[in-house]
Amino acid sequence: MSYHNPVLLNECIQGLNIKENGVYVDVTFGGGGHSKEILNQLGPDGKLFGFDQDKDAQQNSIKDNRFVLIPENFRYISRFLRFHQVKKVDGILADLGVSSFQFDSPERGFSTRFDAELDMRMNQSDQLSAKDILNTYPEEQLANLFYAYGELRSSRGIASAIVNARKNQLIHSSFELTGVLQKFLPAKRKNKILAQIFQALRIEVNQEMEVLKEFLNQIPDLLNPEGRLCVISYHSLEDRLVKRFIRTGLFEGEPERDMYGNFSVPLKKVGGLITPSADEIKENNRARSAKLRIAIPS
Repeated sequence: MSYHNPVLLNECIQGLNIKENGVYVDVTFGGGGHSKEILNQLGPDGKLFGFDQDKDAQQNSIKDNRFVLIPENFRYISRFLRFHQVKKVDGILADLGVSSFQFDSPERGFSTRFDAELDMRMNQSDQLSAKDILNTYPEEQLANLFYAYGELRSSRGIASAIVNARKNQLIHSSFELTGVLQKFLPAKRKNKILAQIFQALRIEVNQEMEVLKEFLNQIPDLLNPEGRLCVISYHSLEDRLVKRFIRTGLFEGEPERDMYGNFSVPLKKVGGLITPSADEIKENNRARSAKLRIAIPS
């Protein structure tokens, strides 16, 4: 089983504006598609660091003296770069999507297509899995989770159905969950609603919003003056955070303005929003929701 084709590959390479002797970071290494192309652009003195907490992805590590794979969550980017005596870099790439490999591996529990145990851990060493959430979270916490991370209007009903069902039998697999929620899954919208439910569980299992915030907060201090940040997001929750941080330096609220109404921000956007071409979507359907934003220190 192969990892997915790297999404928006050429656009990311252009966005990073790679210098031959620069230092770059691919914080979502996955199958190594983006990393391999970055290495192709680097000269003998260039350096690339990859991050990936997934043991399956770590098997794809590239044998190249210019490349170092760090088997950690990218929320710790500054800490582990310092360990390698790196304080500043010339470019950082984050492709926030779940890989096709993860979706297509039934035992990982990411996909609604398979009757598999509800796992969804990016790092298989972590304790909390999706089935733990379904079987232990109080009803109100489940409802808030499905509303915040799945953007589901029926979040309270879904949470209530789960709590009532687990009183008789714990929910372990994706098809068991689908059976419990049948009345919330009309035929025309079944796949979309299930995708939202699975998205909410996956975000909670992996603390994806917290990780993204921690990561973004470190970027201004990590980038060299002309350094580039490229972030690909796949759903509105991620994209909203990235867009807002680039625009204001904050995740909520408004920045303080001076007496003239101006405010300073740590980053500024480069160009506009970039989305895949029709040809790329035709070749790789999972690219259809991708959004690329590029920023540089202000």
